[in-house]
Amino acid sequence: MDWEIWRNKYPEKFASENVIFDRINRGDTIFIGSACAEPQHLVQSLIRYVKSNPKAFCDAEVLHIRSLGVAPYAAERFKQHFRHNSFFIGDSTRDSINQGVADYTPIFLSQTPKLFDSGMARIDIALIQTSLPDNLGYMSLGISVDVIKAAVKKASVVVAQVNRFMPRVHGDSFLNINDIDYIVPRDETLL
Repeated sequence: MDWEIWRNKYPEKFASENVIFDRINRGDTIFIGSACAEPQHLVQSLIRYVKSNPKAFCDAEVLHIRSLGVAPYAAERFKQHFRHNSFFIGDSTRDSINQGVADYTPIFLSQTPKLFDSGMARIDIALIQTSLPDNLGYMSLGISVDVIKAAVKKASVVVAQVNRFMPRVHGDSFLNINDIDYIVPRDETLL
């Protein structure tokens, strides 16, 4: 993939992670893509940002369908920065939920897009993972099309970790590069 073509065409989308995470404000809601499409690099970058800027923001809610990876934002040591709210409990968040450091909101997966559309669950920042863009700038949400597209439609800021290992899945799984505010090229194998 020749990223220089895209960087030249959309330079504002290739900002540094500090610029990206500076967009998070006190009380914002951060949606993180789920399961095998969880953008682990973006999650780790967010944690590094908080460690190096401990007063940058606080009381951010992290909405997550289910984490199959690590969920450092759910740890007690980050409780002044994040309050994790999971719709399904996974191994990486179970202890935090049981200790009362994180929340659990039971919901049918099929009802989650309505929660976003109605505004009952606000989304300010969406951290997602996509495939590489094609020649027209379309990226696939790949193997996790669950509620991510509904979340992206409601998010004020969309950050995509673009991963060449994410497969292109056809159907209603595509976003155009114009729908993405920031692009972070980072390959990692899927969980």
